[in-house]
Amino acid sequence: MKDRWVLVAVAGALSFVAMLDMNIVNVALADIAEGLNVSAATAQWAALGYQLPVVALLLPVGRWLDGAGTRPALLAATVGFALCSALAAVSPWAAWLIAARIGQGACGAVLFVLMPVLVIRAVRPAVRARAMSVPATLGPLGAVTGPAVGGLLLDHLGWRWVFLVKIPFCLLALIVAWRAMPEDGRMRVPGRRALADASAVAGGLAALLLALTLGSGEPPWFLLAVAAVPPLWWWLRGPGGRPVTGVLRAAGLFRAHGSVLTLAAGFAAMHYVVALHLRRDDGISATATGLTVLAFPLGMALAGPLGGRLADRYGLRRVAVTGASLTAAGLLLLIPLGDAWSPPEVAWRLALAGVGMGLNGGPTQALVMGAAPAERTATVGSTVQVARGLGFTLGPALATAAWALAGSGPGDGARAGLALAAVAACLAVPLLALPGRRNAAVPERTTDTVST
Repeated sequence: MKDRWVLVAVAGALSFVAMLDMNIVNVALADIAEGLNVSAATAQWAALGYQLPVVALLLPVGRWLDGAGTRPALLAATVGFALCSALAAVSPWAAWLIAARIGQGACGAVLFVLMPVLVIRAVRPAVRARAMSVPATLGPLGAVTGPAVGGLLLDHLGWRWVFLVKIPFCLLALIVAWRAMPEDGRMRVPGRRALADASAVAGGLAALLLALTLGSGEPPWFLLAVAAVPPLWWWLRGPGGRPVTGVLRAAGLFRAHGSVLTLAAGFAAMHYVVALHLRRDDGISATATGLTVLAFPLGMALAGPLGGRLADRYGLRRVAVTGASLTAAGLLLLIPLGDAWSPPEVAWRLALAGVGMGLNGGPTQALVMGAAPAERTATVGSTVQVARGLGFTLGPALATAAWALAGSGPGDGARAGLALAAVAACLAVPLLALPGRRNAAVPERTTDTVST
């Protein structure tokens, strides 16, 4: 098999763009509200309209893509993503914008599921970790750099360019994928049962995400989480959910998914607390705060390619656990800083945590995808993305709650939020270090066997 690194580059570029969209719009909400003459609550749906379908549709999309061609699905999703971005940019009113963002989120869900599938099929197992490190590193970098890119566009070009900036990347990825990807099947229309399952899991996850996202500001929204239980329970107990849980149990992947969720929650909680504390409590300028927080993605960008190479040589699990341990150490070192932080003291700790995330991302993704049966790679790819998405949503919500429950002294809220972030990251280490029990029906992969 010949390695097709150009497809790995496509996966990395689309991962960056899809994750960039998760945060870039947040900084433009005030400008959108003013430009379209709507309330701030209405403008918030420009962000939620994308985020909700991205996570809510991941599991149904994964089940659907297991029987569909990768090439037509990728091309259609990329075209849809770019088209919806253009429609959002020219929105004359809020309803138009929200509808375009929902369509963009649906296309984004397909892209998120396809990225690891595309990578795992593009390279040999011997170089799988370094290949998987490309989207695993560029995706979170897109999320972290989104606010900075959005701020620059707002200052110089206006809020509509927040949507237009992604289109050139989509067009370039589309051209490369069209020429480099082989024909591998056709699109298929989901059946009636599949649509019912999709409605149940999407409705349940959407209710859960709304509760976590809006409940941090208005606690009564947390009650919406109760509405998520019946549809998700019905789906898990039915023919739609049983194959998903079955493949995770057979491949021994529940603990690995738990580590993905907890590490994502720790990262997201830390990012929220550090930025808020530096700006609001310590009075650090926006520029200094931005440069300080950028230490994390810088460390991640430097360590990501190295983590893939080390994992291909020394074992996936060993490098992934080392990375999770470094991230946990970086977050733990933030807790005893005291009441007043200085940007350099915070920055080197964030850089250490970022190095850990860079070492962890690709090997963990390769570990999970390498254990998946060939006919269920899209399903497993979707479950990993759901775990990561829930972690990104859960982290800030729990950090906000910990901050509110902490004492009123200087820095109490920040320390409580950081303690929660560190505990979440620490939980990821044993979850990843202990391999789950595999069913004999699922063959052991060479790279996983070496690393355990």
